[in-house]
Amino acid sequence: MASVIKIYALFLGSALLMFGGGLQGLLLSVRGAEEGFSLLALGLIGTGWSVGFVAGSISVPLVVRKVGHIRAFSVMAAIGTITILLNLLLINDISWILLRALSGFCFAGAAMIVESWLNEVAENKSRGTIFSIYVTINMAASTLGQIAMSVTGTAGYVPFVLGAISFICAVLPTALTSSPQPRPLSSAKIDIGLLYRTSPVAAIAAFSVGMANGAFGTLAPVYGYEQGLDTSGIALLFAVAAILGAVAQIPFGRLSDRIDRRIVLIGLSGFAAIVGALTVLINPGANWMMFVLFAAYGFAANPIYAVAVAHANDFAKDGDFAKIAGGMLLILGIGLAIGPAVASLIMGAWSPVGLFMVTASFHGALAVTAFLRMRIRKGIDAAYREPFRPMGDRQSTPETIVLDPRADSDSPEMGHAEAPVPDELATQNEDRRDVQDGTV
Repeated sequence: MASVIKIYALFLGSALLMFGGGLQGLLLSVRGAEEGFSLLALGLIGTGWSVGFVAGSISVPLVVRKVGHIRAFSVMAAIGTITILLNLLLINDISWILLRALSGFCFAGAAMIVESWLNEVAENKSRGTIFSIYVTINMAASTLGQIAMSVTGTAGYVPFVLGAISFICAVLPTALTSSPQPRPLSSAKIDIGLLYRTSPVAAIAAFSVGMANGAFGTLAPVYGYEQGLDTSGIALLFAVAAILGAVAQIPFGRLSDRIDRRIVLIGLSGFAAIVGALTVLINPGANWMMFVLFAAYGFAANPIYAVAVAHANDFAKDGDFAKIAGGMLLILGIGLAIGPAVASLIMGAWSPVGLFMVTASFHGALAVTAFLRMRIRKGIDAAYREPFRPMGDRQSTPETIVLDPRADSDSPEMGHAEAPVPDELATQNEDRRDVQDGTV
């Protein structure tokens, strides 16, 4: 716990980043709708952020190697601040798409540097605690940023300036911290082939979550606006979905530690598909039914990615966790980039509620895939699984993977001794290799 107390400044820096990110993401969707941007343009704003985030996750380590962590973080925070202020000065769709991509790039870089610092001071015995606190802070701060829009509104300059203040203030804790300079940032470890051979279900889950949650996160505010909700209502709507989603991670994660995780994936994705279908059928107005459906969506959809990562890790060989998790990040990022654009076209061609046709389709496809794959391969015995760890799906970077306690065995420098393998697990591993070409 002492190591946690020593790095409170890094937690504060992360919280400020996530607060600004949560506010900016919701603000641009709603303000863009109010400005009359087309649905395609609003979808491409979400696509731009995802493309920039993936690009930043891959290329920022090269920047840090040249100028160092402190300077790189200051540059990222400064450009992020300038970007959100330019959103205020240049209110047109093309500018916002380009600026959102730059914002995603800077956000990824700043988050990676904070995570690198946390990883540096995390000892093996405290890594799980630090990781859990970090994920909880990120979820809470992002939700608070969204709620802040209910106070600031979307008109005028106040919400943009508040986001800019949050981004630039994130520099202060990292600049003043006494924690040692972190090691070089991790480049993205990507092996999609290894991921698919290890767990096709996890690979499909990453893409499905990216498509569904990317579309939802970008365009659900637009749907709420089109249905007649005011700014406060939209902020509250998203807060309910985010809070229920965060709360659901622990019980469903622990349930997945006890039973086949694919059963949990089937239940969550199937329920999310039903919620999406009901939303299409009911198409609720600005009333309590919309809040119930959004809460149910967040409750079911948000834990899916973390359960899928845990499922992939169950079947991973020693030392492969980072490569597999990196592959999942790339596939997730692709889905996050494509989802908003696809959903915007469907919403424009049919109606705003078409958004939930996209979420229902991809969640339904995941549920069917997981069910069919269970018939091909039995799961890993619960006694030999790594414990579930909660995690987000929209702000994860390669450094998040390194901070995850499950990556300890991937890095000899962590000082993690190799544990003896029980005979039963060795047998399971042999079975796993025997059917590697047709596994889940």
